[in-house]
Amino acid sequence: MTKKLKEKWQEAVQAVLPIIAIVLILCFSIAPISPSILLCFLLGAVFLLVGMMFFTLGAEIAMTPMGEKVGSCLTRSKKLSIVILLGFLLGFIVTISEPDLQVLAEQVPAVPNMVLILSVAVGVGVFLVVALLRMLFSIALPPLLVFFYIIIFILTIFVPKDFLAVAFDSGGVTTGPMTVPFIMALGVGVSAIRSDRHAADDSFGLVALCSIGPILAVMILGMIYNPEESLYVPPTIPEVSGSDELWHLFSVEFPTYMEEIAISLLPIFIFFMIFQLTVLKLSKRKLVRILIGLVYTYVGLVVFLTGVNVGFMPAGNYLGQVLAGGKHPEILIPIAMIMGYFIVKAEPAVYVLNKQVEEITDGAISAKAMGTGLSVGVAISLGLAMVRVVTGISILWFLIPGYAIALGISFFVPKIYTAIAFDSGGVASGPMTAAFLLPLAQGACMALGGNIVTDAFGVVAMVAMTPLITIQVMGLASRILEKRKKKTMAVQTPVLAFDMLEEDAIIEL
Repeated sequence: MTKKLKEKWQEAVQAVLPIIAIVLILCFSIAPISPSILLCFLLGAVFLLVGMMFFTLGAEIAMTPMGEKVGSCLTRSKKLSIVILLGFLLGFIVTISEPDLQVLAEQVPAVPNMVLILSVAVGVGVFLVVALLRMLFSIALPPLLVFFYIIIFILTIFVPKDFLAVAFDSGGVTTGPMTVPFIMALGVGVSAIRSDRHAADDSFGLVALCSIGPILAVMILGMIYNPEESLYVPPTIPEVSGSDELWHLFSVEFPTYMEEIAISLLPIFIFFMIFQLTVLKLSKRKLVRILIGLVYTYVGLVVFLTGVNVGFMPAGNYLGQVLAGGKHPEILIPIAMIMGYFIVKAEPAVYVLNKQVEEITDGAISAKAMGTGLSVGVAISLGLAMVRVVTGISILWFLIPGYAIALGISFFVPKIYTAIAFDSGGVASGPMTAAFLLPLAQGACMALGGNIVTDAFGVVAMVAMTPLITIQVMGLASRILEKRKKKTMAVQTPVLAFDMLEEDAIIEL
């Protein structure tokens, strides 16, 4: 286990070090910040590294096996009613377990927190059932996505504009570090029972469809509650005079996140234990390993979220204010793009996605290629998000063409790339985006005097959109290269066959 922890630590350092370096370069050059914020950021970075190390190990030895076992058992039952009931229950429980959903609820003061959380959980539950039925009946993903996104964009006409950005943000926020490992593994477990050649292609796409549920749920709530405006409360900028005060800032938040993550993990744990006692009946050794993995997941998420929310959120907000408050606020656009390229590597769920893609495709789509595709996509999305902050352009001017391109390409690329691409959109927009890049946009918007609710919110939605295009472009390129390779082989095959003949045989011919 020590060797595994060391391996995860190295992965965490490689992922987080670039973003720490970028922030430090900015702090000591064009965007000076106070020592208090800098120290909070650096201590937050240490927490983030330790949290990522424990979380990725926990997801590998607990969350992924749990999801796969439950998924394969669901499929083996061969009873549609059981698949629908348990699928809905799973989606509902896992969504309520998602810590990022609490953050979303706080951002929508017009709707009571519990109403929003339960509505979003129902949305994910319904769409998880849709995703499971799609896999069981081998229904193509692109037509389904086109159908549901047409409904979403028709609804934008009736939704108050203050709700639009938050509604699209909700799709990315609710598919976070708790939901993704379990739901993706569930897909692998379901597809493992199928023996047809499209089973591996259909193992992805669950996160893609589950991201639609929260968007529709929040839009419907927006039409029901019809708020005048949504209030925004900026994060408190910390001021510390010594190391004891610095540590106090973090230590007082620990109990909050310990309770929050315990409440989040408890429904999943209870559901799995009931499944274990009634259906799974895993050996004692396997069960103990999963329980140890859950402890690692718990510790990792508590430490990670404490570091991100206490150390990174204020730093992001203040940095945004400083950069936008200068003579050239447009400098935000290239800086955000550079940050976006590297920060996606620090998202806990991205590691799970990349590893699973590499395993399912037997290395045909490597984790490195996935990482590059996601980084490029997030870099573009952050640039576009900052264009919105600087100019105040409506989010729909970006989302409608973006999704039109993504859905259009989906009919021409290999099925597996479409499913992975739409999964990656939800995965890339996790806690790092919500707790650093969103405050960066909010701080910049405050400095520029813009409307924070309509101009700054929507960063998560933008981050969730562009990987859909970049990953599918990778698929399109692979298909073109494959066709060229086959054509070349077809031309060379007769020549090669002739060359392989012996000299006597050639004379006879």
